[in-house]
Amino acid sequence: MGPDRNLEEIEFTIFDTETTGLDPKSGDRIIEIAAIRFKGTQNLQTFQSLINPGRQISEGAFSVHHINEEMLKDAPTAKEVLPQFLEFIHDTCLASYNAGFDLGFLNNELKIIGRKELRDFVVVDVLKMARRLLPGLGRYALVCVAEKLGIGLTQKHRALADVELTLEVFNKLKNNLLEKGIVDFNNFISLFGLSSEYLDNLTQQKVNQIQEAMDLGVRLKIKYVSTSGLVTERKVIPQEIIQENNRLYLVGHCFLRNDKRSFRIDSILDLEII
Repeated sequence: MGPDRNLEEIEFTIFDTETTGLDPKSGDRIIEIAAIRFKGTQNLQTFQSLINPGRQISEGAFSVHHINEEMLKDAPTAKEVLPQFLEFIHDTCLASYNAGFDLGFLNNELKIIGRKELRDFVVVDVLKMARRLLPGLGRYALVCVAEKLGIGLTQKHRALADVELTLEVFNKLKNNLLEKGIVDFNNFISLFGLSSEYLDNLTQQKVNQIQEAMDLGVRLKIKYVSTSGLVTERKVIPQEIIQENNRLYLVGHCFLRNDKRSFRIDSILDLEII
């Protein structure tokens, strides 16, 4: 992927994961992974597998993807699946919708099985593309972006189906770029790529999890430290993420106060879908 490469000359892999919950650092695991490898308008290969996580699926996660433990009991483990996935994505540019979320889980799984994290891969966030190319949309859930772009597919919250939907969105947004004369791969990465330091930032990981919750349309339970130092648990409907005075805030309806509230993201100790 050297200099002056045209976007249409690059092999991409769009991937998606389904998980037991929102937070790999609290023990949540991948239970399904899927990907499509493509170049230009040509789909080259497809990858899909369920994964036995060796742990229970949270009720909140099950309500989204409807994958149950019976479906996973005979599925291969991450140690069996991920080496095949790494071979599948070799020499491609990775892409995902809310890529930090999927990468966080993928790197956690690689760490568990004793493999190196994906630090050398070039990664594109399709959500970042949508925010930049479709300003003022309001909600940037995958299904909302797809609807805005006139794509008939619906979001099913199963890995391969969501990869197919993300690919449709990616191609529409890429065509938008090509029409604007943005054809150089390096320019594309400078606009929409993720740096290797991206996942080292704990606040950004929380942003990824909150964004995923907003995309899924689910409620969150957060453990929050107030400015007075009081730690409380709150149920919140997340609505948006804003930045003020160089700080990021989760804005949503808080059931504790039954009102719209803002929470400093760096003061959220834990979060889970409910």
